[in-house]
Amino acid sequence: MNILEKLFRPAERGSTVKRELLAGLTSFMAMCYLIFVVPSMLADAGMPKDSAVAATIWITVIATLIMGFWARFPVGVAPGLGITAFFAYYICGPAGYTWQTGLGAVFISGVIFLLLTVTRIRQMIIDAVPTDLKYAIVVGIGAFIAFIGMKSCGLIVASQATFVTLGDLGAPKTLLAVTGIFITGALLALRVPGAMIIGIVTITVTGMVLGVSRLPEGELFSASLPLPTQTFLHMDLMGALHHGLFSIIFTLTMVDLFDNMGVLIGLSQKAGFVREDGHIENLDKALITDSLATMGSAIVGATTATSYLESAAGVAEGGRTGLVAVTIAVLFFLTLFFAPLVALVPAYATAPVLIIVGALMMQEVGNIAFKDFTVALPAFLTIISMPLTFNIATGFGFGFVSWVGIKLFSGRIRDINPVMLCIALCFMINFALRLH
Repeated sequence: MNILEKLFRPAERGSTVKRELLAGLTSFMAMCYLIFVVPSMLADAGMPKDSAVAATIWITVIATLIMGFWARFPVGVAPGLGITAFFAYYICGPAGYTWQTGLGAVFISGVIFLLLTVTRIRQMIIDAVPTDLKYAIVVGIGAFIAFIGMKSCGLIVASQATFVTLGDLGAPKTLLAVTGIFITGALLALRVPGAMIIGIVTITVTGMVLGVSRLPEGELFSASLPLPTQTFLHMDLMGALHHGLFSIIFTLTMVDLFDNMGVLIGLSQKAGFVREDGHIENLDKALITDSLATMGSAIVGATTATSYLESAAGVAEGGRTGLVAVTIAVLFFLTLFFAPLVALVPAYATAPVLIIVGALMMQEVGNIAFKDFTVALPAFLTIISMPLTFNIATGFGFGFVSWVGIKLFSGRIRDINPVMLCIALCFMINFALRLH
């Protein structure tokens, strides 16, 4: 413990080693579903499933370790779900490209991402975001993560008539998730340490006792270390360049840029990392980590790596240092040997945590100047479009474009800085490229 104290200095951020380890475990349990979801999508894109699993876990471990030891952020980094879906079901689907060519496009977007970071352009973008929009991003992410939680436990379901509707409240998984919301919420209200992890374990065990969840079948331990042998260095860079994948590379870069930016700003705000002047310590290192992780993903055979929104669970648990990220990385490494055990934690057990984290992040809405309608409209569009489009970057786009538009048409041109104008134009180009 003394070594961890000296290395990460949690006391300086108002935390303890025990709290950091618990926060890391909480974030891991909220994130671990990606081990099953991401490789399944990559397999749909034509990748060998075993290598896709290994590639996903390995890049998560490596990138999150860098985030913890170097950037010192309490954030897990892994292939993003939204961008993986875009990769599998558009680039390798209707667009007609092979997964090798797609990985080449991912690598190129990572290089662009890195250049934007080291040239400080990304920092300029973050500094240019108005304070009200930064708060709106936090709130929008909160709404988005709560939406994910409600969806994963069946509390809300798809509807042809209304797009979404109330799910079956009598379903055992949904009932357990609702119970988990009240248990975890009460523990948080009572300030019980490890409230979220207690809630997750309680609902997981209850589900097994009631027969809602089954123990994984087969061997629970693998003596050999899985490696992504069938996808490692299989990216086709020349193919990506020869095919002229400008619109795809542009989209990958934009989503990567603003997904990462949104999550890091939101979590930094919630963790108290943002100074009065708006500066976030070590943010540049966190952004470089994300860009290197994206290039690493393409090399090992996975999609764009991004800072994971579910890290908010660990931040809400009190995690404040890189020790949270290191804990997440170590636990993901262990899943290489104990992958079947990860299946013990069902989605309905982690859903309550996501919903509660959404509620915690929603508290920032009180800091937005809604009385000024030139602020209220962009903030509202930022918040509501993230869950409704299931995309953080789209929320950014709506917010930026509407901010510039309403300020311009209401004669408040002085409120528009050149960087914001450039960002809004980039988003307009991105939206135009999606037109069919």
